[in-house]
Amino acid sequence: MDTAELKKQVRELRAQGRSPKEIARALKVPPSVVAPLVREIAAEITETGEREVVGCWINVGWSAGLGIDETRGWADEAPEAGTEGMVSVLVARRHTWDRVTVCGYLADVFCLGVKNAIGPDVMDDRELRRFREFFFGEYAGWQEVPIELARHLVYGSVDYARSLGFEPHDDFAPAADALGKWEGGSAITFGRDGKPFYMEGPYDDAAKVLRTLRRNLSDDDFDYVTGGR
Repeated sequence: MDTAELKKQVRELRAQGRSPKEIARALKVPPSVVAPLVREIAAEITETGEREVVGCWINVGWSAGLGIDETRGWADEAPEAGTEGMVSVLVARRHTWDRVTVCGYLADVFCLGVKNAIGPDVMDDRELRRFREFFFGEYAGWQEVPIELARHLVYGSVDYARSLGFEPHDDFAPAADALGKWEGGSAITFGRDGKPFYMEGPYDDAAKVLRTLRRNLSDDDFDYVTGGR
């Protein structure tokens, strides 16, 4: 196996979260051969100036109620999982050869956009695997997706919410860079079946949300469910 092919395979296994020792065992080569390749890959910066994406995950059922540009090939592995318009996205980019920078997002894709965000937090591969289990613990499962889908979904939900009068949570700004550069124009149609739908959350000021919606839309232009209805 030549060096270029070996590096390609190391890159693929590294993207799966494998440690250098695990990669060496999988490829049946000494760790001393794998280690410098892992360091090279970690040091690489993409042409856009962004760190390598180690992994990008989203809860299954993420597409429920949304319109998706079919030409993108973004498949939902369990579209009937049921998420009530709440979608979680986790992104990990290479920080150093043995650590990653992690950011997570909770988006109300039917109305409010990004309701919460975490990171950037730096952790090792083992910590990332444990954190991913915790992060998606309330869902039926998760799937790995292209960073483009995460970008279109999270930034797109922010743009959609802003069109309704809502700004993202303050924690979104420091976590946004992990998604990459956003040029606008999402390939996703937000709202439940294209229409704003607000479902009251446990920490929402529902009265304020409804005032904002009514300031920008007529009552016929959106649907909602609150504790008082």
